[in-house]
Amino acid sequence: MRLTSALVAGMLLAAAAAPAAPPPLPGLGLADRRVPVDGTEAPWRSLAKVQTNIGTRCTGALIAPRRVLTAAHCLFNPRTRHFLQASSLHVLFGYERGQYLEHTLVTDVIRSDAYDPLRPREEFAADWAVLVLAEDAPPQAPPLAVTDSVPPPGTALVLGGYSQDKAQIITADTDCTVLGTDRVANGLVLVHDCNGTRGTSGSPLLTLRDGQWQVVGIAVAGSIDRLALNLAVPATAFADALR
Repeated sequence: MRLTSALVAGMLLAAAAAPAAPPPLPGLGLADRRVPVDGTEAPWRSLAKVQTNIGTRCTGALIAPRRVLTAAHCLFNPRTRHFLQASSLHVLFGYERGQYLEHTLVTDVIRSDAYDPLRPREEFAADWAVLVLAEDAPPQAPPLAVTDSVPPPGTALVLGGYSQDKAQIITADTDCTVLGTDRVANGLVLVHDCNGTRGTSGSPLLTLRDGQWQVVGIAVAGSIDRLALNLAVPATAFADALR
């Protein structure tokens, strides 16, 4: 299923920080299906809260003992117009209501040279980053597998993260699907109907295959459309960086 470029042009970037007088939250549509989930259970135990020294917050997914996948726009400082240094990033595993299993620092960031944070709506397809951790994640947070193919329309998904309006717990849409794909300036994006808003940027779109949870993409933008047609970077966009 191909969707028009006009849809992509109308997407709103799911920014990590809340403005002083926030507009209606993008990415939720008319029927908000998000529910609280148990952060100690699969696949949610593999999620992490990503925080920066300038106060922005997003969600990440552990994909290797020292690798966390998230959205590149979460790491950009709009005031300085530069990406944040790795040393200013913090990853919290098992975060819930101010408590967490482990706080890990970041030593390096891998991201696409094609991503331009000053043109986010044209750059959705490259809006990904891999955080290299200073130490292994706790054993309670096993890495998630990453798929090597674009999921077809109708693929069942779940999406969970630390939403702006429910930032102290993981909430998830456990009943959503891939709607199709579209092409932006620098590549392919997934279009899906999973409810997710600011703060869930970087959250993994997950599907269950043969009893294993797999990352098929990462959430990067939410629409103000009533149907909540939202965008994700497909895993194929960053597969080479994981090898």
